[in-house]
Amino acid sequence: MSELSPRYSGILVHPTSLPSPYGIGDFGKGAYDFINFLVGAGQKIWQILPLGPTGYGDSPYQSFSAFAGQPLLISPDELVRDGLLAGESLSDYPRFDPNHIYYGDVIPAKTKVLKRSFSYFRENAPVSMVKEFRDFCDREARWLDDYALFMAGKDAHGGACWLEWDDDLRDPDDAVREKWNRELADSVEYYKYIQFLFFRQWHALREYAHINGIEIVGDIPIFVAMDSADVWANRGLFLLDSKGYPTVVAGVPPDYFSATGQLWGNPLYDWKAMEKDGYAWWVDRVRGQLRLVDRIRIDHFRGFEQFYAIPYGSKTAMKGKWMPGPCEKLFLRLRKEFGKDIPIWAEDLGIITPPVEKLRDDFGLPGMKVLQFAFGNPKDNGDMPYRFTTDNCICYTGTHDNDTSYGWYQAQSPVVQDRVRRYLNTDGNIIHYDMIRAAMSSIARYSIYPIQDVLGFGSDCRMNTPAVASGNWGFRFRADHLTPKLAENLRAMTELFGRCEPLPGTEPEEDEALARMLNPDAPPEEDAES
Repeated sequence: MSELSPRYSGILVHPTSLPSPYGIGDFGKGAYDFINFLVGAGQKIWQILPLGPTGYGDSPYQSFSAFAGQPLLISPDELVRDGLLAGESLSDYPRFDPNHIYYGDVIPAKTKVLKRSFSYFRENAPVSMVKEFRDFCDREARWLDDYALFMAGKDAHGGACWLEWDDDLRDPDDAVREKWNRELADSVEYYKYIQFLFFRQWHALREYAHINGIEIVGDIPIFVAMDSADVWANRGLFLLDSKGYPTVVAGVPPDYFSATGQLWGNPLYDWKAMEKDGYAWWVDRVRGQLRLVDRIRIDHFRGFEQFYAIPYGSKTAMKGKWMPGPCEKLFLRLRKEFGKDIPIWAEDLGIITPPVEKLRDDFGLPGMKVLQFAFGNPKDNGDMPYRFTTDNCICYTGTHDNDTSYGWYQAQSPVVQDRVRRYLNTDGNIIHYDMIRAAMSSIARYSIYPIQDVLGFGSDCRMNTPAVASGNWGFRFRADHLTPKLAENLRAMTELFGRCEPLPGTEPEEDEALARMLNPDAPPEEDAES
């Protein structure tokens, strides 16, 4: 008999949602406490959303860089602890709602602190810290130089998209870059410093996770934002016209989430151009992410087999066409670089064709199952646990794009609610735990559930509503939500379904009382001997 594959479970929560006194979750105490909670609850995985710097709309899926980190996640407390900020610099920091992120207020407050840290670093940093910063800049120069100049350029142009810049920085050659690097030297240095802080704090947090046996699963969108350093500095890798505008943009046709489809607006890759240099940009991107996380979920995996191209300027995603992606050529290149078992999870939701499934399975990539999709039409529904055909998958109760499980259940028709109750053998009063139990008990190698489902929160706590432009990404929870009793209950369920080992000393003893309970008709042990 072959050895059974190990089973894992974990919680999906973006660092912005963690407890923190600074208006948004960060890499400070709340993050370390959350890792401690994962350990106590028997979880082995912390799944996050993309870590990049966000722009308008605050979506982590629309970032200014595929390589840089989100400055808002830098912990002021850690800066003080590391001697990179004077403690009194936080005395005038505003008080914020611990239950929600108000980006319009948080961004200027956090930026003010980061600029104070930059000034403090310039005036007070010891030689060893300056060397550490310079080493970081040299090591990450391949992307950092472009990103820092791009962000400094945005500031110099009032935050406008680079397509709206009316000078030579819009389309710079080497001489122009050198000129602007001189003119914007302080700003360029600031943006490099902020990335230094981000990577320094994140690597310390990740090391703490590893010490405690926690793996971190990251997330990257397949596409990048139009207003990004990636497109500005690598125009030849995208389908753009001679002025830099996209000829077609990304999205998906009408689906579960939207009757008119989803118009994402991202520029699309020129896969033929990328193939010429062995997909070097993608290799760099995956390598960079694997220095931050242990595995990568790639959003919209289908786009590697076929991508949906919508004419630039369209108002909806109704009119577009599917075009061929790089298919196995890209993944063969990634396998050559990172080994046979590429640490990638495939987001394969929506309408998935046999060629997409083949691409996923040929490279052994786990796909996703989402329980909230299982009950509307159970016939031939691959999200129903009894229809899972392999354990090489991830079973979610819901994702960051779904309602919370409690909110989802409340919104269903009586017919669907009845189907859910009968399938899960429940009265529906703690439906969030019933859904977690169903994910855990499935054959899926990985079971993941958003923190909102662990806490039993309703629709007002969902992270994102697709195709809705505002009001997203603001969810937070408080430190007092993560109670020892909650960890104990979650661990008991996790042990029951073989996703963690029992704590030492908690295994039931096979003593006489237990034996009597299991077989009350058996004679006492001493009688049996006689």
